[in-house]
Amino acid sequence: MTTELCWLDAWELASLIRARKVSPMEATRAVLEQLESANPKINAFVTVTAELALKRAEEAGQELMSTPAESLGALHGVPVTVKDLADTAGVRTTYGSVEYSEHIPAKDSLTWARLKAAGAVLVGKTTTPEFGMLGITESKLTGITSNPWKATHTSGGSSGGAAAAVAAGIAPIGWGSDGGGSIRVPAACCGVVGFKASRGRFPVASPWESVGTDGPLTRSVLDAALSLSVVAGPDNRDPLSLPAPTEDYFKLLSSGSTLAGKRIAYSPDFGTANVDHEVRKAVEQALDQMRSQGAVVEEVQLVLPDPVDYFEHFWSPSFAAAFGDDITSGKVTRENVHPITWDIASLGLEQTARDYFHTAHEIRGRISSAFADVFDHYDVLVTPSMPVTSFPHPGPEAGPTMINGKSVRRPAIDFHRMTEPPSHAGLPAISVPCGFSAEGLPVGLQIIGPHLNDLSVLEAAAAYESASPWKQQHPNL
Repeated sequence: MTTELCWLDAWELASLIRARKVSPMEATRAVLEQLESANPKINAFVTVTAELALKRAEEAGQELMSTPAESLGALHGVPVTVKDLADTAGVRTTYGSVEYSEHIPAKDSLTWARLKAAGAVLVGKTTTPEFGMLGITESKLTGITSNPWKATHTSGGSSGGAAAAVAAGIAPIGWGSDGGGSIRVPAACCGVVGFKASRGRFPVASPWESVGTDGPLTRSVLDAALSLSVVAGPDNRDPLSLPAPTEDYFKLLSSGSTLAGKRIAYSPDFGTANVDHEVRKAVEQALDQMRSQGAVVEEVQLVLPDPVDYFEHFWSPSFAAAFGDDITSGKVTRENVHPITWDIASLGLEQTARDYFHTAHEIRGRISSAFADVFDHYDVLVTPSMPVTSFPHPGPEAGPTMINGKSVRRPAIDFHRMTEPPSHAGLPAISVPCGFSAEGLPVGLQIIGPHLNDLSVLEAAAAYESASPWKQQHPNL
């Protein structure tokens, strides 16, 4: 029973707890046992909160016996993990940095506070590269996080610890964050579901941040919808946060979803990516499955700016803000941060305000317009989540140097070519598993929706998932 509990979805576990068929303590102990067994192979945790989790599970069990089921939170007694970029009051939060190795925040992040209020039990903080600034998950503080499907390969990043933990059966929800792909890339690498909601759907305490947002990594689309129903809604500290949804996403998806009559646009590469042949084959097989479910699928051409260029110009000022003073003073050198972090921070120091304004406004405007043209005619847009599957731990290059026998211009950024564009348009997007390579590595399928139409993304993903076998497959740890 212990092993079975580890592979249940959050909604299933919550239902069993509310029905008093499983106790919060049983669920938490099962997950902690799985963590103890699996984590030495993947290194997905910065901090394990076993004592705190067991205490909270005991309290949740007492509440369960004295509270009507309908009055319990949607995640009452359900174990979860939280990426170590999100503040957790009283629990060490390092941001992946040696400098913050003993940092204990006084307040919870806005989204973790809502998960906690819904009854979630924190079992640990998952690994991230320093300040989330790489597409792989490694840092001088925690070392390298590995892929549960193949330990010699990356888990992706920057929510790589969250994705690896979910894939390994350690908690059904891993709370992460995504700017240019930091949820969807590790989801694709590790064969789980990664959802980036419309910017503003989940509030963040970063006023005027218009690209990055928090979000869930799960083993099912239904759990992504459950997370959205629990966490979505406005907060006065986030001026860009959206009004509370009028629909209950979880209830809507629970009654079933269909692709019949849906118009699906397909872009194999956004016109800029060199997509691995196996990845493209798996995605096109998934599209055939969608056609068999009644969808109309048509390939479209998008004219988009080069994602590597605008990644460098949009994100480099934030790298410079994090490291610039220390680079100038000599406290930070190429030897004591990741070389890619150094390169991009240095680029940010050289960039002018005029350059940044051009990227943040004109280039992002062109990206938004290109997607809007597609959604004038289609319900959702499907692409590969990544141009590649997970790759061997890459060292200083921070990404694969070759795809289909051709050199990659900027290895650390190139594998974000499919996730970066919808982020800068503020669009909802999800990565779901759609098969495996010959090497046994997961392939991710990205579904992107129109502005603020998170429901269309979740419905399409749930309908595809219901007809595909990938959700039932787990890594052999």
